[in-house]
Amino acid sequence: MECQLTITRTEQKKEKPASDKLGFGVHFTDHMFTMDYTEGKGWHDPQIVPYSPLTLDPAAMVFHYGQAVFEGLKAYRNEEGKVSLFRPDQNFKRMNRSLERMSMPLIDEDFMVEALKQLVAVDKEWIPTESGQSLYIRPFVIATEPCFGVRASHTYKLVIVLSPVGAYYAGGMKPVKIYVENNYVRAVRGGTGNAKVAGNYAGGLKAQVEAKEKGYEQVLWLDGVENKYIEEVGSMNVFFKVKGEVWTPALNGSILEGITRDSTIQLLKDWGIPVVEKRISMEDLHTAYVNGELEEAFGTGTAAVISPVGDLNWNGHQMIINGEKTGELTTRLYDEMTGIQYGEREDKFGWSVEVTE
Repeated sequence: MECQLTITRTEQKKEKPASDKLGFGVHFTDHMFTMDYTEGKGWHDPQIVPYSPLTLDPAAMVFHYGQAVFEGLKAYRNEEGKVSLFRPDQNFKRMNRSLERMSMPLIDEDFMVEALKQLVAVDKEWIPTESGQSLYIRPFVIATEPCFGVRASHTYKLVIVLSPVGAYYAGGMKPVKIYVENNYVRAVRGGTGNAKVAGNYAGGLKAQVEAKEKGYEQVLWLDGVENKYIEEVGSMNVFFKVKGEVWTPALNGSILEGITRDSTIQLLKDWGIPVVEKRISMEDLHTAYVNGELEEAFGTGTAAVISPVGDLNWNGHQMIINGEKTGELTTRLYDEMTGIQYGEREDKFGWSVEVTE
């Protein structure tokens, strides 16, 4: 990418929230990154500017035909004050896969990593320092051309905004209760399930609302064809420890290729723990539970990193996993992953990317 990144710093900095009032994704930093795409010209005008609202035509195609993809990652500050990102190259690789699926223009992954590092450096004072806190990063691309024609847009905008977030487990890690969804479908092979597309999440909200009404915190999604094979849990990938092995659904075209998922698999293999990527039916999982072989269950994702599952409700069959306590392997994975992210443990995989001034 030939264009030069420009930086315009704000003249009026915001008041930062108290460390115990951060929440998740409700406060935003002083600056953001923007870049535009025009057909025939390509991506142009990359800039870091003061955080401000976007101005879009009411006929912008994102509002009508849903061309919108996004990513999520974090920046961390270690005890020495150094700031790092966790595998940002993989986020932009995945963004390109999502963009391709949505007929949107691809980005220069190397340029975006460098632009992100500069944005984080500009707003590094927003990175919280309390245990478990971090700076959440949200890159997204939307179609901006005003047109009602059902086709791919000719113009787009890429934006990155930053948000200081509190510790996900401020009160300690607790297993969650999950309802196995049998009515609604998250995705099917050939659709957009393996892309990080805005509409995927909107389509899952109804099931989540109904699960919460039943007393469950999230849903376990089954496949959209036979309604029997496990896919994801909420917006996370899912793992099960069965007789010393770790099972996880194989990527099949409708499951998102999570970066935390991949990191988890690499850690498990490094520890010599067998990992099996395969189709997992609810019948097989229930049989393992009845036989006393289902030892642990957990989800993986950017926000929580590792989220233990203590209760699964499938067609009235309640499966209490590990006495609704966080399992030993689940805890080990969480401690190792977050230890690497915060620079407290050896990063033998080269996952952390340091942000310099």
